[in-house]
Amino acid sequence: MGIADDAVEIRARGWRTLAALHGLIEAELERALTAVQLSVVEYTVLDALDRQDGWHMRMQQLARAAALSPSATTRLVNRLEDRGLLTRVLCADDRRGIYTELTSPGQALYEQARPIHDQTLERVLADAATTPELAPVVEALHGVALPALTGP
Repeated sequence: MGIADDAVEIRARGWRTLAALHGLIEAELERALTAVQLSVVEYTVLDALDRQDGWHMRMQQLARAAALSPSATTRLVNRLEDRGLLTRVLCADDRRGIYTELTSPGQALYEQARPIHDQTLERVLADAATTPELAPVVEALHGVALPALTGP
């Protein structure tokens, strides 16, 4: 195996490790969020909307935030709207634009779900940090400095 082949294998091994950690986190979050009758992707949508000033986003922004296709996003928003957690409104300055907004019940459910999500994520990452294969990825995640959190 040449140097180039070694580099490819190292990246592939890193990707497999990241995917394994993601799968572990997602499975634990799915289990924990059933306590508030939310899936991980539903929580992701509520979280994305909560982080917006005014609690609304265009559908294509929401699709990117939830890593879903436009059609999957529409189906998900329909389900959440049927549950009274979201509503859609026309954009005032572009009648073709549709925003999705959190409703008061959606905000309340998000506030109930967030501690469950955050505590589960913290627990899973702490457990994963004790697994030799996953520890470097967990350490890298803890070392990520997000501009929004660190300031200028």
